[in-house]
Amino acid sequence: MSNRPLNVGLIGGGKGAFIVQPHQKAIHFDGTRRVTAGALFPDAKIALEEAANWPYPIKGYESYDAMIEAQKTAPASEKLDYVLIVTPNHVHFDPAYKAINAGIPVLCEKPITLNMDEAAKLVKIVEEKKVPFCLAHTYLGHWTTRFSRHIVTSGLLGNIRWVDSSYLQGWLAKPLDVWRINPKTAGRSCCGGDIGTHALMQLRYVTGLDVTEVSAQLEIMVEGRPLDDHFTAYCKLSNGNGRALVRASQISIGHKNDLGIEVCGEKGTLIWKQEEPECVRIYLDGQPDRIYWRNNGITPNDGFLKDLPADLMAEPTIPSGHGEAFHDAFARLHRCFEADVRAYQAGKPFKCDGAKYANVRDGYVGMAFINACADSSEAKGAWTSVPVLP
Repeated sequence: MSNRPLNVGLIGGGKGAFIVQPHQKAIHFDGTRRVTAGALFPDAKIALEEAANWPYPIKGYESYDAMIEAQKTAPASEKLDYVLIVTPNHVHFDPAYKAINAGIPVLCEKPITLNMDEAAKLVKIVEEKKVPFCLAHTYLGHWTTRFSRHIVTSGLLGNIRWVDSSYLQGWLAKPLDVWRINPKTAGRSCCGGDIGTHALMQLRYVTGLDVTEVSAQLEIMVEGRPLDDHFTAYCKLSNGNGRALVRASQISIGHKNDLGIEVCGEKGTLIWKQEEPECVRIYLDGQPDRIYWRNNGITPNDGFLKDLPADLMAEPTIPSGHGEAFHDAFARLHRCFEADVRAYQAGKPFKCDGAKYANVRDGYVGMAFINACADSSEAKGAWTSVPVLP
């Protein structure tokens, strides 16, 4: 493949969908990727109408099956280099499986599938076909999230004792008829699957630890709602002595997109919040407080910040004083995924190891966590093991 911009096909994203908008901005962010095609809606007629009305010319397809099939005969310059899946949860597995089976890399919104059986099948085919797969856990794309990961995993806080990872919103505080509260389209959990998986992923990515057991409560605060809108899981961590609270709420009025993590180690504490995305606060026992801002005061010469990774320091960012936030995080995921897609197309090695973005196994872990939490909640909070892949 030449160095032309990568061609990206959208699956979903029509009829006023929100999440496709930051994704398409991210795709075009660097000038090295572009949206060229789309199967934008389940109804074939509407799908074509949506494509025809797209803000710029794209090739519209009646279905994702038709779009994937068309790649067999498409000219090299028009072939899709990856697809982006931005559908409700119950339409993640089928297009992802078919695209991977056709050798097309996939970037998919979370959670990875509707259930664990689908997640396991997707892991199997991704690893058999050796095709790049990214799960869109957006907040791993923040530069400060990656900086936090270095601080914690390099041992600067010592052994991790406690983590509080939370995601609080208020948009479901009143009755609303949305697909996220329907078990047929969302799975076993609304709040946990929608945003609790983000809190879990932030915990796993920043600390390098896994959740081994949970005691959970999935609660319905708005009467008549079939799935949870408030989610709490007390967790045992894989380092043996560590504990964590993974919590999420969509009925907490006043909270908008409040994802945050506090990591407490034997030497100190780190705090990061998505609504203050350029700031990392570090408190070491007996030392002055440290507040780091992206591109301001973060240098390899700091006596505390030892051996900052070269690729972290080389990551493109805008000058300090210019806010880097939500859209930049999306762009960083697509940029990192692009590097692996280009390597795959050139027949070169690529990792998809979870260091730059969530991978297919991270997706399975998220589903296993939600499933274990639902089981625990049904058993009145009984300690429940989180299944692991071999």
